[in-house]
Amino acid sequence: MQKKKDDLLKGQWGRVVLKVSGEAFAGGEGHGIDGHVVQEIARQIVKVRSEFDVELAIVVGGGNIWRGMVGTGAGMDRAQADYMGMLATVINGLALQDTLEQLGQPTRVQTAIHMSQVAEPYIRRRAVRHLEKGRVVIFAAGTGNPFFTTDTTAALRAVEIEAGAVLKGTHSGIQGVYDDDPRTNPDAELLKEVSYIDVLQKGLKVMDSTAISLCMDNELPIVVFDLMGDGNVGSILAGEAVGTVVR
Repeated sequence: MQKKKDDLLKGQWGRVVLKVSGEAFAGGEGHGIDGHVVQEIARQIVKVRSEFDVELAIVVGGGNIWRGMVGTGAGMDRAQADYMGMLATVINGLALQDTLEQLGQPTRVQTAIHMSQVAEPYIRRRAVRHLEKGRVVIFAAGTGNPFFTTDTTAALRAVEIEAGAVLKGTHSGIQGVYDDDPRTNPDAELLKEVSYIDVLQKGLKVMDSTAISLCMDNELPIVVFDLMGDGNVGSILAGEAVGTVVR
């Protein structure tokens, strides 16, 4: 049974944007959609919505299906390749929507490219209204423009809907931001907090520079954490030290 609003926990932010990479959908296969992984992501989202008084929007990537830069490297026109990547994010968004609704969570997918037979067009005021009504809103098709990543989409949408933070979910056991690549250096140190400027100047792989700059200009904190760590999203909302905070 869904708790009454007054019985829900108050998180440190009342509205957040969760960024889920396309690669996270692929699980161990590295490509395609792993239904078990999508179900686990959806389960965590439903759990957070059942425990916290928080409005949750999600931006999905599409790298498990297609990456624009791969097409560019093969000689494809960059804009064309990026549009293909935007369509890949819609596939992931629809998969996540279906799984969330099977678990009883009302969800809307809004796309930056109009495709009214499968999703709503992105309209900021409508998205905010959905959130206020307790629906999870999934933003797909990036910004609708080539040459921009879904990281930038997450930052842009968060600013537009006046979210309190961007939660950047990682995968493959990466806990947050490190001072070196933990996959090649076992002694790499997890950073608990880092500034926007340090991310930009040191080239730390958090989000692309456009997304970081947009968050910095709008004083929007970013929490980088292991998406597949059980209970991590709830712990972040509760104010616990999970992953790395960029601010």
